[in-house]
Amino acid sequence: MKKTLMVLLVLLLGLSTVTGVTAKNDKKKPGKFKLGVEVLLKDELELVKGKRVGLITNPTGVDQNLNSIIDLLHNHPDIELTALYGPEHGVRGDAQAGQYVEKYIDEKTGLPVYSLYGATKKPTPEMLQNVDVLLFDIQDVGARFYTYIYTMALAMEAAKENNIPIVVLDRPNPLGGLKVEGPVLEDQYSSFIGEYAIPVRHGMTVGELAKLFNKEFGIGADLKVVEMKGWKRHMYYDDTPLHFVMPSPNMPTLETALVYPGAALIEGVANVSEGRGTTKPFELIGAPFINGTDLAAELNSYGLPGVQFRAASFTPTFSKNANKLNHGIQIHLTDREEFRPFETGVHIVKAIHDMYPEEFEFRARNSAGVSFFDQLVGNGSIRDGIESGKSVEEVKAEWEPNLKEFMKLRSKYLLYK
Repeated sequence: MKKTLMVLLVLLLGLSTVTGVTAKNDKKKPGKFKLGVEVLLKDELELVKGKRVGLITNPTGVDQNLNSIIDLLHNHPDIELTALYGPEHGVRGDAQAGQYVEKYIDEKTGLPVYSLYGATKKPTPEMLQNVDVLLFDIQDVGARFYTYIYTMALAMEAAKENNIPIVVLDRPNPLGGLKVEGPVLEDQYSSFIGEYAIPVRHGMTVGELAKLFNKEFGIGADLKVVEMKGWKRHMYYDDTPLHFVMPSPNMPTLETALVYPGAALIEGVANVSEGRGTTKPFELIGAPFINGTDLAAELNSYGLPGVQFRAASFTPTFSKNANKLNHGIQIHLTDREEFRPFETGVHIVKAIHDMYPEEFEFRARNSAGVSFFDQLVGNGSIRDGIESGKSVEEVKAEWEPNLKEFMKLRSKYLLYK
């Protein structure tokens, strides 16, 4: 009898535990969450039914079962997919950063593939000859200098100029939709890594950005955003049922995306590696002239929220300092809710600058006096502040007023409350 009672007790405890886990993970059930592409095919097919469709996408354009949107549209009986367009890294994601991909025929579908990176960033009239509607379905990473959102904006411009509607299929911001950080881009620093006056960490989805770009920056396209279902602003990418598909070759994990809005500032430093060519891009930072133990100790002494730094050495296989032993740090997140990636990135750049003034080099300025670092941060005052010995707190105080103004503007375009 006692044995029977014990078995029943164990079964009841197990059932209680399973129920608790199920309730906890209820938000991750696929039935409660739908991507823009899934909503399009189930509820808003009239946007593309019977029309010649041009699709701007890359490997992240998948549904929750990892089916490619290219295949979903190509095999759909009511949709005529006529052309594919690839951003930086290409439709299949097999090009490195900055590598130009020429026009070619997609082996699987037989469709023409046009590059929207390099010499031609905006679809030309010739590229749109057989297109009645443009679709955009690419996963962004939530940072102003990630180029896919400008591929979207230029496609919106082309759609307007050629009297074609454009449909943006929305996807989550991997960093969530609550936190906004960093300076708002100043006009004279605009480039393909920062076209519009938004902050570095914008806290918006691509659909929300499309609406903001369209109205506030005068694009005026015939725009339709197909919203997600079940996404809440507090959600990071791993709060959804989605698998993380690399948006680009050097964005392998969600952790990479979380540090990217600040660690990417190292790209503006000529002789310090941001970890490209390693398995931890943007998490590893270093150079041959750095003492990693000293740098880690210096950064840890600041008590920056949500992060710790560990001395690390690595040898990149390509990009800066390739095939050389680099010494520096690995960024370890301890609390992503508290972590401030952009501010942390400024601290890292300033610490290396101050500790190694003889070796440290910002990337050279162009003919207009603008360096790549300036384009990344969106102004010239941060570099000037670092070089003149200002504290990060003093530099931050200069970008805060414009950030507060942006927050008011941003609130008008938030689709998910």
